[in-house]
Amino acid sequence: MYVIDSKYFANIYLRFYRRRGPNSRTRVYAVAMKRLLPLILLFAAPLLHSAEPPQSSGWKAKVAETMPLLGHRNWILIVDSAYPLQTSPGIETIETNARQEEVVASVLDAINHSIHVRADIFMDSELPFVPDQDAPGASAYRARMGDLLRSYKVQSLPHEKIIATIDQAGKTFHVLVLKTNMTVPYTSVFIQLNCKYWSDDAEARLRAKMSPATKQ
Repeated sequence: MYVIDSKYFANIYLRFYRRRGPNSRTRVYAVAMKRLLPLILLFAAPLLHSAEPPQSSGWKAKVAETMPLLGHRNWILIVDSAYPLQTSPGIETIETNARQEEVVASVLDAINHSIHVRADIFMDSELPFVPDQDAPGASAYRARMGDLLRSYKVQSLPHEKIIATIDQAGKTFHVLVLKTNMTVPYTSVFIQLNCKYWSDDAEARLRAKMSPATKQ
């Protein structure tokens, strides 16, 4: 943002009117302008600031801010450009204007550094069948995403089923949707958060122990 020195402009204004002679009215106007100019520039500063380009890293701050509040059954979605804006009350959508892989890697890093949640990852079952001739870059994206998610178990479901699941979840739980600049279809990554300090196997053993008691 430009830094404006109000005293510099005020002094120029005074020198200009001094050349016009010792007219008292002119001098009064000049003095008034010297005092008002800083106020004018003060009110103009927010307009100059608003003209600056927005920070593209705002979504990272949002993820960091929200992560401690999220838990079991919350979702984080990293989606392509055409993903629909859903209206369930718990769904919050943010435009990142960033690459799909960048956002996925950043979100997974935030999850992995948390003490309370882990990632259960879902992707569209249509993606492996999207051809390059209809969607240029599909094969390259599949290869990059395969490398990025190689240490995760990824489950595949039909796209419409995942959207319906998200819509239903958004009626009760918070869902954070991060839109990217991806323009290949069926590339969204759906992350359901699970409890890091309680495994699925531990939950199954717990239910098995409870089963005889619940039958009484």
